[in-house]
Amino acid sequence: MERIGDAFGWPFRDPDWLNKILIMGLIQLIPIVGGINALGWMLAGIDRLRAGDEKLPPANFDYLLKGVQLFVVYLVYYLALALIAAVLYVPAVLVLAQQGHDSPNAFLVLLGFALMLLTFAIVTIGSLALTFAMPSIVLAVDHGGIAGGFHIEAIFRRARSSPLNTLIAGLMLIAAGFIGQLGVFACFIGVVFTSAYALAMQAWIIRSFEVGSTPTPTK
Repeated sequence: MERIGDAFGWPFRDPDWLNKILIMGLIQLIPIVGGINALGWMLAGIDRLRAGDEKLPPANFDYLLKGVQLFVVYLVYYLALALIAAVLYVPAVLVLAQQGHDSPNAFLVLLGFALMLLTFAIVTIGSLALTFAMPSIVLAVDHGGIAGGFHIEAIFRRARSSPLNTLIAGLMLIAAGFIGQLGVFACFIGVVFTSAYALAMQAWIIRSFEVGSTPTPTK
């Protein structure tokens, strides 16, 4: 993961970084469409870094087709996680609601709370797993489209081929996600800036992961 720390600073190397970040941040405010376009913009950033161009892609709506594939893959993974959680959460709620009357059964109350805790654990661990797998998933979609995003064996193989790179990339993505949310605690313009800036960081992180996880050709 050479130069991984540069993820924080590379967007500022573009002389037009402020306009691009702000425009993309405003586009992201558009429900669904803005998010899809933003994912495509992040993928375009990876393409530029591959080509040795460390300038941000232009800020416009040209990335919808590129982003929709990654959006679909993300949606399916997170819906699957939500479905698994719901299988445990709904019975927990029903059990606790039923026992919320007079003379509750201690065993059933304990069972309800146990299911709640298990649901929380699954959501937490599943979300972390998806975060650490994100570089491999993004690269799989970038090279193989939607079908590539569901090639679980190849994604897992890439993620485990370099555990250190996977760990560092995952931690950096968590940091990028935190930065992306910082604008919530600031004024409106803060949300616009930090969300797009976090995507630019993701592009660098995933490209660094790609470089670090690509085997060096032997002579």
